Amino acid sequence: MPLETINPATGELVKSFTEMTKKEVDDIIDHSHDAFLSWRNVRYSERSKLMMNAANVLKERKEEYGKILTLEMGKTIKQAIAEVEKCAWVCEYYAKNTEEILKQEIIETDASESYVQFDPIGVVLAVMPWNFPFWQVFRFAAPALMAGNVGILKHASNVPMSALAIEQIFSHAGFPQNTFKTLLIGSSQVSDIIKNPKVKAATLTGSEHAGKKVASSCGNELKKTVMELGGSDPFIILEDANLDEAINTAVIARLINNGQSCIAAKRFIVVKEIYNEFEKKFVEKMKNVKIGDPMIEETELGPMAREDLLIELDEQVKKSVKLGAKLLCGGERLNRQGYYYPATVIADSKPGMPSYDEELFGPVASLFKAADDEDAIRIANDSPFGLGASLWSNNLEKAKSLATKIESGSVFINGLVKSDPRLPFGGVKISGYGRELSHYGIKEFVNVKTVWIA
Repeated sequence: MPLETINPATGELVKSFTEMTKKEVDDIIDHSHDAFLSWRNVRYSERSKLMMNAANVLKERKEEYGKILTLEMGKTIKQAIAEVEKCAWVCEYYAKNTEEILKQEIIETDASESYVQFDPIGVVLAVMPWNFPFWQVFRFAAPALMAGNVGILKHASNVPMSALAIEQIFSHAGFPQNTFKTLLIGSSQVSDIIKNPKVKAATLTGSEHAGKKVASSCGNELKKTVMELGGSDPFIILEDANLDEAINTAVIARLINNGQSCIAAKRFIVVKEIYNEFEKKFVEKMKNVKIGDPMIEETELGPMAREDLLIELDEQVKKSVKLGAKLLCGGERLNRQGYYYPATVIADSKPGMPSYDEELFGPVASLFKAADDEDAIRIANDSPFGLGASLWSNNLEKAKSLATKIESGSVFINGLVKSDPRLPFGGVKISGYGRELSHYGIKEFVNVKTVWIA
């Protein structure tokens, strides 16, 4: 089955790629394992130099790579270039900090000497999504390669140009051949890859369904996994919040990446005292969002990445309205070429509706009125997801206290939820397990080895 780049702004085929055979994939894994046997012995100083080279390649060619991201999945060109720049940042972070993070940890025991060291484990499979075609990969690849592992990438089938560009970046940076390879394959080959004894672990960013399949396959082989899955993140606004600032951020939080982000705010929970004002101003701003060609810098909302995703989102909206939710704006596919869906707001969602129970992966916001602060937290936690949360209040002590009650992998107080190389990133409940980024992320794929000397 061919892998295709289809421009979501037009629906037109850009380029088609032939899927690799099982023999080609097995050969890549063999070569990657051979590369690991050498790469694991390379000094941190040399790894760091090469990773800084990768950062420089990203920065020097950010416009070129940004256009590939926009062409393949429709994100606005400004956000695409910013994504490439962020990838350079994560490369720089691990280039500068890995040696210190992974230095031996001396522990006093009854031995004459005892310490913990962090050894690389080998070939790690990355199964990555289309919504952040560069960032999701680089936040795995930078720490994995700096730790001494090698990576093989099974990218989403609709972003093959991005996948090949990433392999090219590491090659241009001077990394040894086969330390990072792209596999142009569909999902049907993933299980066989996991069974290969030379593949030691897997990381996946994607849907709950995909996560379960990969985690199950790895479980059967007793191989380590990290899962970063979906989210239906709450955006909680308390009575004493700076309302205008919260509303401005709320629009950005919902529409970033054309609404297709696991950590995008999706459920907006507002205490009753300020709910009406929030609803009025928020809906007005959503109505006035500039929708158009994502290659134009002024565009604020581009197309969805694929037509099937648009159809699924539209069905979720229509089913919610049929069950009693109130449509405040949007809610209909735009009558134009490409996969465009308007900024949409739904209110009065109840359990049993898609807008309450499910992740809405597109530019659709669900509004909820809370009786008080505690009720706002209850609504926030009444979800199977637990990735990120945004909490707005000018009483920081109260906000920090409430943050401990929110069931999520992160809580951002008076700010936009975002990933940062310096901070751990991941979720709880069906949003996944394990952590990416920071010193926690790089230690997910190492052998934490105790050394004890009599």
